[in-house]
Amino acid sequence: MKVILNKDLAPLGEEGDVKDVAKGYARNYLFPRGIALPYNERTVKLFESRREEIEARKTQKRNDAAGLKEKLESLDLSITMPAGANGKLYGAVTSQTVADELAKHGYQIERKRVELAAGANIKNIGKYKVVVKLYESAAAELTVTVLGQEVKTETKAASSSRPAKRRRDEPREMRKEDSSAEASPAEQPQEDSAAKAEAPADTGSAEAQSVQSGE
Repeated sequence: MKVILNKDLAPLGEEGDVKDVAKGYARNYLFPRGIALPYNERTVKLFESRREEIEARKTQKRNDAAGLKEKLESLDLSITMPAGANGKLYGAVTSQTVADELAKHGYQIERKRVELAAGANIKNIGKYKVVVKLYESAAAELTVTVLGQEVKTETKAASSSRPAKRRRDEPREMRKEDSSAEASPAEQPQEDSAAKAEAPADTGSAEAQSVQSGE
């Protein structure tokens, strides 16, 4: 079905453009919202009378895009991401990442207008070309510097040098075993002395038995 756009609608087209769309899309969405009108003799005459007004708005959009292109291309855009020592990112820089960074500088750019020159997400530190589509054929080419922020990991040596805190964390049963193990060396001398104390008594009884047998 042929329609004439009454408003800009990305990515379909701009005001005054003639487009072929599905009937259901036109009747259920475009027409009820005033985004488009049926293409016929009456609507064609209507838009012909508005042609100068529409072209003036397009000229303003071109001028705005040219100014924005100059500003974006002079922008020093840096993005810091967590990365390993080899420069590989923990994650990736996407078109949404670039759009979010541009928003921090005051430029509201839709994610779908940002194209990474690498053709895929950026996964390593370095400098990359990024294209931002503006209006019609106008586009800004930016250089984005991806910096790595090294993630510090705790080494085994560092963890082993820390004082053990297992006394508080261990179950009570383990604590009892440790305490009994520590106490056993102290108890050993007592057992030896007790054995020594009993030894003379045994010797005396043996002598008594020999005397009695001699008698």
